[in-house]
Amino acid sequence: MPVLVENAVQIAWDFLEGSGEIVDGYETSRFLVEYIGRLASGGERRKIMLANRAIDAYRKSRPQAA
Repeated sequence: MPVLVENAVQIAWDFLEGSGEIVDGYETSRFLVEYIGRLASGGERRKIMLANRAIDAYRKSRPQAA
């Protein structure tokens, strides 16, 4: 499972970085690892699904720009 989580985190990170949405790298990394880890522990094994859900959750957790 660690490889699955690592791969999904990398996919999500690459997307968020490419779109300029990462403000604090440490906090973003921590968020993605914890969120994806919880989903994987719950049984999700599709890395794209894990990454997409994490991206969505990350976006919802950020303050809205004015």
